[in-house]
Amino acid sequence: MDTFYSLYPAVKHTHLLLIGISVTLLLVRFFLKERQSPLMTRKWLKITPHVIDTFLLLSGLLLCVLIKQYPLMDPWLTEKIMAVFAYILLAFMAMRSDRNRPFRGFALIGALGWIVYAGKLAHFKQAVLIG
Repeated sequence: MDTFYSLYPAVKHTHLLLIGISVTLLLVRFFLKERQSPLMTRKWLKITPHVIDTFLLLSGLLLCVLIKQYPLMDPWLTEKIMAVFAYILLAFMAMRSDRNRPFRGFALIGALGWIVYAGKLAHFKQAVLIG
């Protein structure tokens, strides 16, 4: 049990930091894309979000193990996973170049809304849509 108490805060804060970095990168990339900036062609700007999101997913899985709550068993966590998938889908749509500008803007706002909702679920641990 001592391992849990010593490891949990570090994993939780790492997870929160990765969420912040992920959302910040989405916003930066979106605005660079809107301005048609040549920075968008930089390799690091294409790879970094995927690396951050991979570590974000791994830290989330580790948190599930540490708190012994799992998707499909705990409704709030199932709903949070669905909100994260909605965030990913809308963020992908916001970054697509074959969509018109207003559509991409609404997709970005929707993605941010879903990530805020996932945060609410993580904080209160009460499902709204499921169960």
